[in-house]
Amino acid sequence: MTRISLGLVSLLALSSAVSMVNAHGGHHGHDHGHDHDQKQFKMPGDPGYTTVAADIPEFKATTIKAPFLEQFAENWSDRWTASEATKETTSEGEVFSYVGQWNVEEPTVYPGIKNDLGLVAKTAAAHHAISASLPEVVDNKDKALVVQYEVKAQQGLECGGAYMKLLTDSPEGIKFKEFSNETPYTIMFGPDKCGGTNKVHFIFRHKNPITGAYEEKHLQSAPMAKLNTFSNLYTLIVQPDQTFEIRINGDVASSGSLLDSFQPPVNPPKEIDDSSDSKPSDWVEEAKIPDPKTAKPEDWDEDAPARILDEEATKPSDWLEDEVPEVADPDAVKPDDWDDEEDGDWIAPAVPNPKCQDNGCGEWVRPYISNPAYKGKWSAPMIDNPEYKGVWAPRKIANPGFFEDLHPSNFDKIGAVGFEIWTMQKDILFDNIYIGHSVEDAEALAAESWEIKYASEKRQEELSNPKPKSVDGIPDFKEDPAAFIVGHLREFIELAREDPMNAIHSRPVVSAAIAAAVGVALGMVLILVGLLTAVPKTSRAAAKAKKTDEATADDDEDTTKVEGEGSAKEESAVRKRTTVVENDE
Repeated sequence: MTRISLGLVSLLALSSAVSMVNAHGGHHGHDHGHDHDQKQFKMPGDPGYTTVAADIPEFKATTIKAPFLEQFAENWSDRWTASEATKETTSEGEVFSYVGQWNVEEPTVYPGIKNDLGLVAKTAAAHHAISASLPEVVDNKDKALVVQYEVKAQQGLECGGAYMKLLTDSPEGIKFKEFSNETPYTIMFGPDKCGGTNKVHFIFRHKNPITGAYEEKHLQSAPMAKLNTFSNLYTLIVQPDQTFEIRINGDVASSGSLLDSFQPPVNPPKEIDDSSDSKPSDWVEEAKIPDPKTAKPEDWDEDAPARILDEEATKPSDWLEDEVPEVADPDAVKPDDWDDEEDGDWIAPAVPNPKCQDNGCGEWVRPYISNPAYKGKWSAPMIDNPEYKGVWAPRKIANPGFFEDLHPSNFDKIGAVGFEIWTMQKDILFDNIYIGHSVEDAEALAAESWEIKYASEKRQEELSNPKPKSVDGIPDFKEDPAAFIVGHLREFIELAREDPMNAIHSRPVVSAAIAAAVGVALGMVLILVGLLTAVPKTSRAAAKAKKTDEATADDDEDTTKVEGEGSAKEESAVRKRTTVVENDE
């Protein structure tokens, strides 16, 4: 019956919505001969998806100069070398090869600029590694360092990296065909997403001036990555005053200082705990102790129960001990499809005994009340401990490994750039890589490339998935809220008659509003039904409490409890019952 009720309520709510729209449509007439041949919303990879022709601008090579600027215009294979190395995982000892293929090509999804090529990771579920030497070594000592590039996840990115590594220059030279996760890098920057991870990495390797060992410093509050079928611009700016800034599509997503925004911190503490120090045996850390001068009062009975039987309670005169609280439903009939062999013997459902509606039934049990003599277990009051010395901590000593580097922005020299990633999705495109010292040049490059490309991609997305045509005559919400809502609802229903799924995708707000309205209506009906069906039971229970002293399940359970929960409530009930008995007598 519950399922039938839910179904009827849902149908009633939807039917009411349809009726309301049709009724409102009668006031406006039926002269809307609109063509609702709406296109279904298509994403790259969907059947029937095509890139709609638009006024796509032509690619023009930049004239901006920088220590490294890559647009993959021509002869890219002379500059970039795919790795032939293997990679061993530290946890399981498995060895992987960088088998992911690379190519330079135009994007296949929303190509924003004609003949604009990018570096593409072509293989799904594979390790990729490729690198290129910088024409000149980048040394940003006392200079700004600016790193910028575009990422376009043409198939989306559910699990994989799209970050870039700035490889540390080496006197021996960088072995590009052996480029792997073990190759020393100066900075790792860019998006990474998989499972619960979705962030823009900024990691730099810092050399300990005392030991000479390198340690990775990770940005603590990394911003969330933006990875989709559009070209997204990632910019890192590190200033010689040790401040940094991460921008995504030109907007600042994170900023801070190299000295206090990374973990572990660049500089170690001046003092550390003395590992040879130990807590004295007589050190007292307990701030409070029981008062030794107090004793338990002689009249304190720890064995007294929390609840006792109410000796003053009496059985009501109209209590029916020979009746049971529930009886078989005399109106119940065995269903026609009941099979005794398969379903067992049919037993009529139990219903409240009508004779007990105004009287108590069954064995009368004396109720429990709170014990006025109950005091519980005695304990001495707590006082300040005169021997307390505080929480012990080892003494501090000078940190033998302490150093202070106030200019960590003077990174190790950068000799190459590379991508060393693993990804489950293919066709991740990288483009317009800038490595230099000028924020203005990086912004100018973005203005003449990414900004034009991003706007073109957005236009193509709109052309591929045009907004559904609107019904004429629908007023603005501020002008006539009711007509606005009904007009859009009527339009949604007309679309749904032709293609329900297209109506849902093209009118997500209206779909959500209808679902919410049905849910609210259904919820209110169920609440109302619940309240109405609960009234008889409440009435019977109330009458029973007033006329009887019958013990409930809670009373029986309370006999095993020490604590007296709800004692005041039961005392009140006892007084009411006693009063009733006295009045009856």
